[in-house]
Amino acid sequence: MELKGKGEEIKKRQNHARELVREADLSQWDALVIMSGDGLLHEVINGLLERPDWEDAICTPLGILPGGSGNALAASVHYYSGVSQVTSEDLLLSCGFLLCNGLVSHMDLVSLHLSSGHRLFSFLSLAWGFVADVDVESEKYRHAGAARFTVGTLVRLASLRIYKGRLAYLPASRGNNMDKSVQNGAAACCTNPASCWKLSSAPRQLLEESCPNNTCHSNNSLKLRRLEGRSPRSATKDLPGPPDTLLPPLDQPLPSDWVLVPEEDFVLMLAMYQSHLAEDLLAAPDARLDDGVIHLFYVTAGISRRALLRLFLAMEKGAHVDTNYQHLVHAKVRALRLEPGSGKGIITVDGEVVEYGPIQAEVHGGLGRLISG
Repeated sequence: MELKGKGEEIKKRQNHARELVREADLSQWDALVIMSGDGLLHEVINGLLERPDWEDAICTPLGILPGGSGNALAASVHYYSGVSQVTSEDLLLSCGFLLCNGLVSHMDLVSLHLSSGHRLFSFLSLAWGFVADVDVESEKYRHAGAARFTVGTLVRLASLRIYKGRLAYLPASRGNNMDKSVQNGAAACCTNPASCWKLSSAPRQLLEESCPNNTCHSNNSLKLRRLEGRSPRSATKDLPGPPDTLLPPLDQPLPSDWVLVPEEDFVLMLAMYQSHLAEDLLAAPDARLDDGVIHLFYVTAGISRRALLRLFLAMEKGAHVDTNYQHLVHAKVRALRLEPGSGKGIITVDGEVVEYGPIQAEVHGGLGRLISG
């Protein structure tokens, strides 16, 4: 599971890695290297942020070696190095070389709040609808490796579903509080000398994005009430980890500078913070480890099966972003809230199933550390 300074640990059960890093003496470790899929890294990051000393713990450099079926973060790290796309053993070899270089970069993490009051952190994605269904339902094809997602996509296309819900987001061009949070994240200092490796000197890019066509409306059409005379209550009161400055509690209305998507019938919603959704799916080609934004994609009802298939084929090379798909919207955002309609469904975070219901997210720029070559 993790390679460390004085040995190694093997994951034995679900959340075992989470428990290990939550209780471990991190001063004995130079770094944590995870050889697995994305799910194990999800456990490690949440274990670090559940510690009383989370501010120091999250500065621990993390490394990734692909050993699962998705390997999205490994593919993203390889992509950021500027070389051509590879998969399977070639991806493992590339990540091994990057790991040996030892260069540590900041990595964005996203805080998510569930309707139960539980909070967790994510490094990769939040998915609802078609993508989440394919991810979970394709588990039966796991023996096929990365090809499981292709098989799962074809199966789900044959029985395309429509998902009812409400989606709102804070565009990256707004939310000035987040700019300060991003800068604070980049400037965070570790007090554990063993964890303070050489950090990337590349300048942080603070991205601003205008509202996509047909998604920006007046405050009246948003029907989002400003909390008059006072600041919204924080969604992170008494919770471990960094505070969220952009999210009110889930049962409270959103501020008026958020955008409410007018459509309520969706095929999928996908929020990405890294470039790849799988080894061969370049979902967010403009994403970087620490760009401080969430790359939000959603597809509204009405898209044909043929058009949706073309979209995913284009996603293999990241070409879907530059193609005019009528029902696809892409926006760079700081925060979002999703309220699925009644009934059953699937929501995944970093490929892991979470409880179905309202969920909201806020990006914390540069909060984590990743060995990126």
